[in-house]
Amino acid sequence: MKGYSRQRGEMRFWRSGELPFVEARLTRDGRGVGYARHSHEAFSIGAVLAGRSLYEYQMPGEPWRAVPVSEGAVVVMNPFEIHACNPIDDTPWSYVMLYVDARWLSDLQREAGIGDGGFRPLAMHMTRTPALYRDLLGLCGTLFEDDCPPVVKAAASEAFFRRLSTHPGAYRAEPWRDDSALQPVVDFIRGHCTECLPLERIAAEAGLSPAHLVRSFKRQYGITPHAFVTDCRVRHGQAALKAGGAIADVALECRFADQSHFQRTFKRFTAATPDQYRRVGRPQDSRR
Repeated sequence: MKGYSRQRGEMRFWRSGELPFVEARLTRDGRGVGYARHSHEAFSIGAVLAGRSLYEYQMPGEPWRAVPVSEGAVVVMNPFEIHACNPIDDTPWSYVMLYVDARWLSDLQREAGIGDGGFRPLAMHMTRTPALYRDLLGLCGTLFEDDCPPVVKAAASEAFFRRLSTHPGAYRAEPWRDDSALQPVVDFIRGHCTECLPLERIAAEAGLSPAHLVRSFKRQYGITPHAFVTDCRVRHGQAALKAGGAIADVALECRFADQSHFQRTFKRFTAATPDQYRRVGRPQDSRR
């Protein structure tokens, strides 16, 4: 497919200052490419190119769900939903992912008469709709095509996500909202993740004992408060790296002990090293 190379073990990221609302990732033969449970601030959608993996996700307050996915599957992650996707039995698998600014997407939804101006989460998390799969691969190929003008990439992105906004069965009958009493705690962690955040401070913010907070938070979101703090710090680190920050400086800014600690944690949550994530456009070895 145009725009994709065939190098074994390749990992590649694409982003452009002329299209700040979208970022793309391509991983081929991703043995050893695994993720801890994590989230994205962006809306995420991906397609499995080859191999098999297990897609786990949780809507807050609901049970964890695990869905096997393979070539032809399209997976969807709403902003801040906790999820993970890992190869089955460490077998080779390949995929493409798009990470899209939720505010940009909410504007398209509003123009389509969907929602009230804020981003409306999609109900579907996995689909095997051939047309959607084909269109997603076409858009990713366009984004990764070096000689394609930015105006063409922008038009292709807008056309795809306008179609997605009106995809049959994309939304629940009523918009889903997280009305948990823990939502203020989530907002507090997001807003203070680069500060010292011991469990006791978070529990005091919640008005709960530390033990009660851990039980309640894990029951609602599927991870502990500590894991969520780490997730937020990694996302903050991604933004800082995209802005041109030096890895060592970003590590300290995000309150990791040192650059090595940041690198290990970043890779566990993103399946890429900070250097791989920062070096946009060049094929990289995903087995590192």
